[in-house]
Amino acid sequence: QVQLVESGGGSVQAGGSLRLSCAVSGAMYLRGCVGWFRQAPGKEREGVATIDRGAYTRYVDSVKGRFTISRNNAHNTTYLQMNSLKPEDTAMYYCAARPDLYCYTVVADFEYWGQGTQVTVSS
Repeated sequence: QVQLVESGGGSVQAGGSLRLSCAVSGAMYLRGCVGWFRQAPGKEREGVATIDRGAYTRYVDSVKGRFTISRNNAHNTTYLQMNSLKPEDTAMYYCAARPDLYCYTVVADFEYWGQGTQVTVSS
């Protein structure tokens, strides 16, 4: 059974930083793609960033230059470092995984999801 567990959310002021973590159960992590997504109240879930097993990364335009996705294979963990946070970054952030090389920020492509961690950015 695949499990994803997010941590690291919280409340910060605009311009601040947070680092989210996502622990993924073993075999899935090593061969697959992991992504971060977010959903603000009243809005659809959207992609933020993905990283494949070769550490190739993709970002949506709204977070480029501010967010960095990375992975630690020894700990089966993926991180999302978020800098220069803005109030519009406020959302529930979800980690998701898929067991192959296809690795784009498309919500419908991911089959395994965590429970989410809340990020709130105040102005």
